[in-house]
Amino acid sequence: MSKKTQRPLFDAVVLKEALGESFKKLDPRVQLQNPVMFLVYLGAIFTTAIAAASFAGYGRDDASFALQTALWLWFTVLFANFAESMAEGQAKAQARALKGLRKKTVAHRIENPDAATLGPDAPCVCIDSTELRKGDVVLVKAGEVVPCDGEVILGVASVDESAITGESAPVIRENGGDFSSVTGGTTVVSDWLVVRAAVEPGESFIERMIAMVEGAKRGKTPNEAALSTLLVALTIVFLLVTATLLPFSDFAVAASGSGEVIGYTVLVGLLVCLIPTTIGGLLSSIGVAGMSRLMAANVIARSGRAVEAAGDIDVLMLDKTGTITFGNRRASAFYPAPGVAREMLLEASFLASLADDTPEGKSIVELARSEANARWANELPKGAAFVPFSAQTRMSGVNLPDGREIRKGSPDALRSLVAQCGKTLPRETDRQVDAVASRGSTPLVVAVNGRVLGVVELKDIVKPGISERFADLRRMGIKTVMITGDNHLTAAAIASEAGVDDFLAEATPESKLAAIRRYQKEGHLVAMTGDGTNDAPALAQADVAVAMNSGTNAAKEAANMVDLDSSPTKLIEVVRVGKQMLMTRGSLTTFSLANDIAKYFAIIPAAFSGVYPGLSVLNVMHLASPASALLSAVIFNALVIVALIPLALKGVRYRTAPAAELLRHNLLVYGFGGVVIPFAGIKAIDLLISGLGLV
Repeated sequence: MSKKTQRPLFDAVVLKEALGESFKKLDPRVQLQNPVMFLVYLGAIFTTAIAAASFAGYGRDDASFALQTALWLWFTVLFANFAESMAEGQAKAQARALKGLRKKTVAHRIENPDAATLGPDAPCVCIDSTELRKGDVVLVKAGEVVPCDGEVILGVASVDESAITGESAPVIRENGGDFSSVTGGTTVVSDWLVVRAAVEPGESFIERMIAMVEGAKRGKTPNEAALSTLLVALTIVFLLVTATLLPFSDFAVAASGSGEVIGYTVLVGLLVCLIPTTIGGLLSSIGVAGMSRLMAANVIARSGRAVEAAGDIDVLMLDKTGTITFGNRRASAFYPAPGVAREMLLEASFLASLADDTPEGKSIVELARSEANARWANELPKGAAFVPFSAQTRMSGVNLPDGREIRKGSPDALRSLVAQCGKTLPRETDRQVDAVASRGSTPLVVAVNGRVLGVVELKDIVKPGISERFADLRRMGIKTVMITGDNHLTAAAIASEAGVDDFLAEATPESKLAAIRRYQKEGHLVAMTGDGTNDAPALAQADVAVAMNSGTNAAKEAANMVDLDSSPTKLIEVVRVGKQMLMTRGSLTTFSLANDIAKYFAIIPAAFSGVYPGLSVLNVMHLASPASALLSAVIFNALVIVALIPLALKGVRYRTAPAAELLRHNLLVYGFGGVVIPFAGIKAIDLLISGLGLV
């Protein structure tokens, strides 16, 4: 989804839909989901009935006053509905944009992928993309739309993913490695790909994104649920207090023989102004808006829980390849061992990599072929058996018909291999390994039948600007940990260049998982980014897991967020949105509770002056009359929700600062401001309505 098409905060289409939804949400079943506003809803119904009875000549309440109070209570409910509808409307607009990416396309299905010679000339049957099933194999040529989510099993091509990510530059997709995943709806720009469908119809990545966005309004986060419980408890307390005031007023008037019993309209207005209606009306919209802001940043979150957790994380674990670095390590040099001819190292490296489909393996083949002009620089001999790389052996190679067993892999793996043959790594090779690693490159050792032939250097490039981003995270109080399969020296060099706080070298899927569990056991909330299948277990364990859209389907399935831009620095934006959502909720809660103070000074003298005239001393705002005081408080209570809707949707401004400093700022602005602003607001409304003679 292109970033250039982001909707404004108050888009006309969303605004129109939200206005309609505000009235639809007057359904009692919908109102019951928010206990605080449900009480206001009941109060509006009750005061409407009182106004009708008063106009009919029944009851003791002033008809005009009761009607105005009822109208403003209905406005309060509608304004709260509008805030929630606006947040949901933004999510629906994003869902509609995603639905526009769904395309029915022609799929060229290869009928017999096991028997056929796979390639651009493979025999195909043309079918509708909706007929594809998981496991089907399709051929996609230049200019054609990828018909399904899947894994590339053959070929290499540039793919235009702008419909998904908004980025115009095509990306390379190829079989092998962590860049073999393709998304339905993207377009092959050059060459061709053979793709195996990874999902059933209706389960594509776009379909799942739509479901995530449309389901954003469902489910409360833990903090939101806890705050809802607190608000309900406060509401019950004030309800019980208000319920006792009528008999208390009757008793006081009867005992003194003078005064005026509190009216029902006054009691309802008092209750509505005492309960935390401001945060009660805006609470649900804050969470939904947080997910919408994340979506605007091209990150899909599966739930509000993940967004909220992002605001609390204090440990960030990043997979090095493809996140901190570009991940396209390429062979840059060959270093023969003492007594080994360079030609021998080139040939062994070439033969060991010829059947290796990873980018690293292909780069070794290209470099060896460019540096040699020999008979072996064409193909593997007949009868050769390729040995694929595995996480357990940490090496790959080839067994040749002439008895040679060539292996290339990590220095530790080759050290163990040659030790089994009763040999050791030459001292010069050890020094060369350390030299390569100290430069931040990756050393691969090549051996044949237990004899070390030399070292191949693979260079990996740290992404520009990454160290500044990590510095931002450090100021947020977040520890960054790089995880990589490289040896300790290589990891240390890249960690130093990238500016991370710590690193985990020679990591396996098991060690990544164990590291996350260790941090969590110590009480930390852990976030992780990754793009490979080997990252999936750790992503599933992390509290916040962001998978790169360029990564494998396994990584995206395990994560609770997907970054469409495949940028590891995007996690900073995720953290900002999470913290901003928590701060917005806290700020508005602080403001909501603080502005009750002014309402007390407005309503209590108004409500009780007829029973206890001495309470008029509390009328510090010098409001015109008890009726205007109560109505002014009710009107302000409604209007403040409207005034805070943009803040709830956009979020409070987040600054990179320690939590204690942010808390002080929050208390000063929204605590002190929540006390002062209502005094001015209620007084201004009182002057207006009394001047117009409304009461």
